[in-house]
Amino acid sequence: MKKIMLDAGHGPATPGKRTPDGTMLEFAFNASVSAYAEKLLKAEGITVMTAHEPGRDVPLAERVRKANSWGADAYVSIHANAFGSGWNAANGIETYLYPRAQRQSELLAKHMQAALVCATGRKNRGVKRADFAVVRDTRMPAVLLECGFMTNRQEAGLLKHDRYRRQCANAIAFAVVNWYYGKGL
Repeated sequence: MKKIMLDAGHGPATPGKRTPDGTMLEFAFNASVSAYAEKLLKAEGITVMTAHEPGRDVPLAERVRKANSWGADAYVSIHANAFGSGWNAANGIETYLYPRAQRQSELLAKHMQAALVCATGRKNRGVKRADFAVVRDTRMPAVLLECGFMTNRQEAGLLKHDRYRRQCANAIAFAVVNWYYGKGL
């Protein structure tokens, strides 16, 4: 059985995780994309569990424990990026993995980055490495996606729209399926 843990990034009450004008919480984008991706993955016969909850900010350690105890094949954390607290020109898509990540995390990250850039047409900021808890402490291949900048007016507009959210979800599902296929599962 193929099992994917989806994580809608920060919780609904995480301070500061919003557009500079306050018109969109990051969690609204993250949760929407996660829900669309979940439906697409289930249609492909993949079992999905979510690390987040709509009514509370789930601590990172709890998210990681949930994924590890469930035995997920991969962990995908969905985010909208920010640079500073005001509007600026930072833009594009980034995918993160742990600095000492296993090879399957690297492959998953490459699939995710390519699919998101292709689906959205946004700037390719590349696959990067960072010491984020959800990619460091999970025992399965794990990636953290940044699907555009909330602090860029144009991308903030995209992040608010259902069409863009569906594009991101389609890219995530496509990348997961191709990653599984590449592993020969």
